[in-house]
Amino acid sequence: MEKEDDSFGQGLKTPQELVGKLVDLLTVEELDTDLYRGPRLPGGVGRVFGGQVIAQALVAANLSVDEDLIAHSLHAYFMRPGNEDFPIIYRIERDRDGRSFSTRRIIALQKGQPILNMAANFQRPEDGLSHQFAMPDVPPPEDLQSEAEYWREHAADIPEAFRKRVLRQRSIELRPTERRHPTKPEKSAPASATWFRTVAPLNGDRRLHQAVLAYASDMTLLGTSTLVHGINWMSHPGLQMASLDHSLWLHEDFRADEWLLYATDSPWTGHARGFNRGQIFTQDGKLVASVAQEGLMRLRD
Repeated sequence: MEKEDDSFGQGLKTPQELVGKLVDLLTVEELDTDLYRGPRLPGGVGRVFGGQVIAQALVAANLSVDEDLIAHSLHAYFMRPGNEDFPIIYRIERDRDGRSFSTRRIIALQKGQPILNMAANFQRPEDGLSHQFAMPDVPPPEDLQSEAEYWREHAADIPEAFRKRVLRQRSIELRPTERRHPTKPEKSAPASATWFRTVAPLNGDRRLHQAVLAYASDMTLLGTSTLVHGINWMSHPGLQMASLDHSLWLHEDFRADEWLLYATDSPWTGHARGFNRGQIFTQDGKLVASVAQEGLMRLRD
């Protein structure tokens, strides 16, 4: 079998190796007090995936707070595209430490320039009033085909310029609840739902599972705003899209190696921007996270 590039370097890898590489990618190195270095993606080419920067920033911020403090929200602005050729430096600012909450500001830097500015808030667990929205009624993941299997079966439909990128191995499995043609998308309601989990068991504590979810929360979300317009990045190569900001609220405990449903919608697009929202549920219907993101959405000839 011919070897293909995967998202973590050259050569085919087992699911366990892929998840191990993801954990390595999200493991930051302490350089000094409140100064960390995040590794670059092995074999990465071009622009850094935004979810990687968010997840590494969260991991770095976690290292600056007490172990009993749990991240419950983060708000990030992407200022410049990251470059896969270089690691990322994370500088932590300890804005506040209170009895219940702590706030950290994280600046991600490459070549001396900020590429992301993020604020993260942490809370000591406590009880309180509770309610949640119900999970959408969608097919269970066991009844759905994985995105990777679909792409392999329809490789001939993928433009050659995108084929290598689309067919590479990934550490996170996606199972969309609706299937849309890759190069001939039709206009549809600006809403989508996709099951996801790591392709192998994920060892580690709650903080690692939060980091993996933060990484995955940048998947499938941005494209939701294109559905109503009947375009995507393969059907319209002139479509320029990039995340401008990203907010994540972590509500409940979960495991990122068990099925999670990412239900997204897009209430608005305009002025070369698209606004998207997401809710993440466990398979038994528990709402564990909410997401909001605005992205650049520029259609060029």
